[in-house]
Amino acid sequence: PTMRLTTFSDYTLRVLIYLGVHDDQIATVGQIAAAYGISANHLMKVVHYLAQGGYIETARGKGGGMRLGLAPEKINLGEVVRGTEDNRTLVECFDRNSSDCRIESACVLRGVLGEALNAFFRALDAYTLADLIAPKPRLAKMLALAQKS
Repeated sequence: PTMRLTTFSDYTLRVLIYLGVHDDQIATVGQIAAAYGISANHLMKVVHYLAQGGYIETARGKGGGMRLGLAPEKINLGEVVRGTEDNRTLVECFDRNSSDCRIESACVLRGVLGEALNAFFRALDAYTLADLIAPKPRLAKMLALAQKS
């Protein structure tokens, strides 16, 4: 299988980037959806997840919206993605309960892929949201242009 993040993980990172770039204002789901050209409905679960984890703060009602709940340098990418990727079953044998593999007891593949998956998360652990929003002026400009088109 191709190593691929879920749409949920992708949108979670996009919301954090948007809020990190626009840290001087309250943002709405509609604004973020428009900036990326994605469904506001898909973002609702993402916003709920981020609020539950304390990554963002939300306010309801008129003038409501969201903003980061933590400083960008406190939001670790490895931690965020571990929380959004609930199925880390790269191959069937990762799930011992449903594995039907005939060579599982002698196979080394699970260990190799497990090591690769751990390396993937260790790489993400080395970065924070602050790293993702480093080109802030360019990102702000691109997000604003996308919102208008």
